[in-house]
Amino acid sequence: MKGSMTAAEVHRQYQDGITAFRRQIADPTLRLKFSQEVDIFMRACALGAWSRDGASVTPRYVEYYNAVYTKGNPVPSILFWELATAVSEYPGFQPPGFFARMRAADKVSGSKLSRRFIDLMTLMLLLFAAVDGVVSEEEAAFAGQCAAALGGLCDREGLKGDKPPLDVNDFVTRREPRPESAVPAAAPAEAHMEATAAGEPPAPTLEELLAELDALCGLDRVKADVKSLINLVKVRRMREEHQLPVPPMSLHLVFMGNPGTGKTTVARLLAQIYRAVGVLSKGQLVEVDRSGLVAGFVGQTAIKTGEAIQKALGGVLFIDEAYALANQENANDFGREAIETLLKGMEDHRADLIVIVAGYTELMGKFIGANPGLESRFNKYFYFEDYNGDQLMEIFRSMCGKNGYTIREDAAEYAAAYFQERYEERDENFGNAREVRNIFERAVARQADRLAAMEAPGKEDLMTLTREDLEDEA
Repeated sequence: MKGSMTAAEVHRQYQDGITAFRRQIADPTLRLKFSQEVDIFMRACALGAWSRDGASVTPRYVEYYNAVYTKGNPVPSILFWELATAVSEYPGFQPPGFFARMRAADKVSGSKLSRRFIDLMTLMLLLFAAVDGVVSEEEAAFAGQCAAALGGLCDREGLKGDKPPLDVNDFVTRREPRPESAVPAAAPAEAHMEATAAGEPPAPTLEELLAELDALCGLDRVKADVKSLINLVKVRRMREEHQLPVPPMSLHLVFMGNPGTGKTTVARLLAQIYRAVGVLSKGQLVEVDRSGLVAGFVGQTAIKTGEAIQKALGGVLFIDEAYALANQENANDFGREAIETLLKGMEDHRADLIVIVAGYTELMGKFIGANPGLESRFNKYFYFEDYNGDQLMEIFRSMCGKNGYTIREDAAEYAAAYFQERYEERDENFGNAREVRNIFERAVARQADRLAAMEAPGKEDLMTLTREDLEDEA
């Protein structure tokens, strides 16, 4: 396996595997029981695999765990510290409740569901084990022990399979160097799950990307604009399919708003959304600013800007603080050369390049008006409003949760009042979410100083942020 998969890829592989197996269950009562219990059982399996590895739980493990669910079932939302505790306190493997009924159904109908489920469970365990890009011998052994436990129940009742069981040793990541032509260690599991094509991981679906967009704090206006844009693209596609005329339309965008309002995050999602709806071939985001486009010598800026465009082909070129390219005070500024090169690149590659320019609202308006070519190509504007006090507090809570911290009640009250005051008294230096991150990092640093003075801080001490850790923010 080349690195580890994203949570979206894990979710897709898991859901595809469970859905395909569920279709094989003819008994409606068993199918319902399986649907209700399988997610809980598989998440317990993930805890068991991770408990065997000996590695420290990281935020990626949290993302994997929360990706283990099927459509129609509750979506998990475990926090870092909860997962770390669950892994350390894993009670041991227990067969799922539906497995007894599954064996009974096999005895009556002669089906092979029980044995096939053992293979499915084994593949899922190997999928979970690969959270860090490696399937260790200990993790593979755990998968084998779980399979043997269920296989023993089938043996006692004389239930045979239609093929030999999976050999977990085939999936162990080998430590020694391997030739380029060799199949990566985890490839057999991925092949079983049919989740990759030509060795490439599957891209997130439009549904998954929209769910990620909806999960962002605030940005209601931007979310509505993105969905409206998607609808526009879909309708254009349908008109093309029906051979109806499609008027010219620019999909290049202007993001207007203060720093820390989520512009880069939304741009990254939009790049993937454009790919999901067929507008772009790759969906990558290439982020630059003036320094990434402008050089200090005549003729070099065109080369530098051209290289950025080539890197972004198939995806989105995101230019932050784009207004810095239009220096009205210096007619010989090389930023003008960058703009001209950019406009030519947008024309030459209009079928597979999207450009998003971003910056302060007032300055971006002047930037677009500085060149007629910019005005004609950038006619869609997304406005990113400042986060209010409640939203800043929500971001702070999320940041704490993702990093395994809790907030004492008095500290939460203090933080909420502080963020509200910062919002009401904001000026041009107000940092929005960036300011929340700075506050969080300083609070963590002060907590570390406070704990260092304690003789033997416990787990709860290590997790808790107090008012004392936040008060210096006033």
